[in-house]
Formats: sequence, C-alpha cells, structure tokens
Amino acid sequence: MTITTPSIRREASVDRSLQLIASGAAPGASCAPELAKGPWEFDSGPAGYGPGASMGDVIPTGSPRQGALPEEYRLASDDELHERIRAAKATLGDRVVVLGHFYQRDEVVQHADFVGDSFQLANAALTRPDAEAIVFCGVHFMAETADLLSRPDQAVILPNLAAGCSMADMADLSSVEECWEQLADVYGDLDAVDASGRVPVVPVTYMNSSAALKGFVGRHGGIVCTSSNARTVLEQVFERGQRVLFFPDQHLGRNTAKAMGVALSQMPMWNPRKPLGGSTVDELADARVILWHGFCSVHKRFTVDQIAEARATHPGVQVIVHPECPMPVVDAADAAGSTDFIVKAIAAAPAGSTFAIGTEINLVQRLAAEHPEHTIFCLDPVVCPCSTMYRIHPGYLAWVLEELVEGRVVNRITVPADVADPARLALERMLAAKPPAPTPAPGA
Repeated sequence: MTITTPSIRREASVDRSLQLIASGAAPGASCAPELAKGPWEFDSGPAGYGPGASMGDVIPTGSPRQGALPEEYRLASDDELHERIRAAKATLGDRVVVLGHFYQRDEVVQHADFVGDSFQLANAALTRPDAEAIVFCGVHFMAETADLLSRPDQAVILPNLAAGCSMADMADLSSVEECWEQLADVYGDLDAVDASGRVPVVPVTYMNSSAALKGFVGRHGGIVCTSSNARTVLEQVFERGQRVLFFPDQHLGRNTAKAMGVALSQMPMWNPRKPLGGSTVDELADARVILWHGFCSVHKRFTVDQIAEARATHPGVQVIVHPECPMPVVDAADAAGSTDFIVKAIAAAPAGSTFAIGTEINLVQRLAAEHPEHTIFCLDPVVCPCSTMYRIHPGYLAWVLEELVEGRVVNRITVPADVADPARLALERMLAAKPPAPTPAPGA
C-alpha cells in the first residue's frame, strides 16, 4: 500500500483535489469549502469534529481538544514538512513506528511504516518490539486499541487529539450501562442461563468504540468485533446468548444479522434518549439483535441512487461498499466488505475492471492511483472525507516526531488499568473468532 512515485501521490491526494476544487482550477464539489484549510484552523474554535462527513454530528461535552500547533509547522511548506518528517524518522530509527490508517490523507500515509485498518495496525505495532513510541495516524479509539495491545513502556501517540470518531461517540459508557439496566428489567437476571445454557443477552461492541465500551463488554461476557469477523462473532454469541446488544453501528449489525437470516422485525433499534430505547417490552422479548442508534457519517452518504447512476454510466461496473453503509445500499451493491476486503478484491481483479466504491474517499482515490489498469471511482461524486481522519496533517506528524527527537512525548494516549484489563479480555475473545477466508467480489 505504500505510495512511492510522485505521480501516484499527486493522483492519490484528496487534499490536492480539494485545493483545486476550492480554487476553481478543477471541476467537482466538496461538502465543505473549509476542507481546503489547514486543520489547525479548527483547534481553537468551537468544539466539533471539523469539516467533512461528520461536521453535522454533535460532539460530546468534554471530548479531547488539540492545543495550538506551533507556528513553524503551520507556516511550513509541504516539501519542508515532508523533509522534517523524514529526518526525524531517520534520527529516531527503530525507536518509533508510524501507523497510517487506510482513510488517512496520502500526505501522511506516505510516511507510514504500516498501512491498514485499525486492528491490522494495532497488531502491526507488535512486530516492532524495540519501538519506544507508536505514532498512530488514525483516530482516538484506534490509538486506545494500540495502547491496550502494546507494552506498558511503549508510548502511543495521536498526532492530533481532536481526531475522534463521531460513530464511536454515539455510544458512551453511561448510556450503555443505563441500557443494560433497562434490559435487566425486561429480561431479568442477565447472568441467568436458560434450559439451553444461554444467557438473555450478550453485548457486542464494534472495534470503532471507546476503550471504556470494550471494557464494558469484557466485564459482561461480551466481545469486540470487526467488519471482517462480525458474522463469525454473532454466530458464536448466539450459541451463548438468546440475543445480542450490538453497538455502536446499527448498519454493520443490521447488515450482518440480515445476511444470517435474522428477520428485520427481530432487530429493534435502541435509542438511548427514549425509555426502553423506543421499543415495547414485547418487541424486546422477540428481539434477536438490539441495534444501537449509531452510524458512520461517511458511509451514510452513499445511496441507492448513486449506485443506479454508476450502473447507468458505466455498464458492467462492480459496486463494492462497506458494511457500515445503510442496508438498501448494501442490498443494491454487488458486494460488501471491510476496507481490507475492498483492497484485496481490487488487487485480484482482471485488468480493465471498473469499480464503484462506497467507502472513504482517501482510500478510493489511492486505490485508483495505484491501479491504473482499472477504472475506480467513489460512489459519492462530492468529495467529503472523514472529518476526524482529516484532522491529522503532516504538520502534526512532524511536530510529534520532532518532539520525540528532543526526548519529549506529547499527545500520549493511555487507557487506565481498570478499563484496560476487561477491554483486553474482550479483544482476546475477538481474536479467537476467526472468520473463514473472504470471497472475492463478483468478477474479481
């Protein structure tokens, strides 16, 4: 996945596309003209996720804020920042490992030692045991996961503390604990087993959640899942529980359970702002999967109409979307799968294939640049990256690396021990839930 040539880097750069659109030098549209600004413009403003797909989401009170980035990094040219990053990495050597998520801007990804999804990256860090610092170019919950899996003496650093995740924030610990108490009122003792040896409900949290929620499911016999192993996790959980409480992403839960044959009528939504989540006692009694009212604002942008337009414009196009997309979009696509699934499907496809991809634009544009033998485009014609991933910029990466050179650790992410221990237990259960080998997309 590492970008090596300047021509590919230019084509892969979403930032360059946004700058050209903002200046009128290129056609197209973005969801927010502010995306053309440096992310430090929003560090001292009102609390929010920043411009991009999540800009309309409400950020919780007390969310991490990033202090002012020193002026030298804000004023430095792109070339200077890249040179400073390379120099700092060379000085630090094996003492640091830089991780870059698939959805990061290409200007950051080109400096990553590993590129992948959140769990792939957390595991990749384990292959560098001599590293004193793990710089995670992603979002907050990802850095927490890396801290959970790394050694206590390794410092996990998030270059911009404002890089959170609106979906992860849609399920907080107090709301989930309140839900759990209400479910106990409906189902009785949640630790009691029935004649078949199953408990009333088992909590499952998506990887895209806080360490606190991972700790919650660890304490209550639950498990973490990824988009790659969600089905395997649900199959195993149904052996131990009559039903599942799935959070925070309703769409991954619904799409996965529907593919397993669970009826939509048995998947009530839990809205934490309503008594019993907005359901009746009878609806909850009949439930098999209780879906939390959460979603990814990036994947919520994709529509069935966009798929129809792609098919009309590009006969023979293969439509692949992420399972965080709404159910009608997943149903209308040719295939749905994790970011790793999408990457592998495109790599395995015969030359001349055409793909319409429903996931974050940084990954889509990078895949298009890396695979000129294919035609690859994003389903959404409007350029709208993940708001919080976009808060990471080479300026922040240069800053945290040069601070390490000077012997200072900034923006360290640490999970308290009372949370970390049960959270690791939930992650260990996830590791044991190995899915079968993925099936490539049709025609791939």
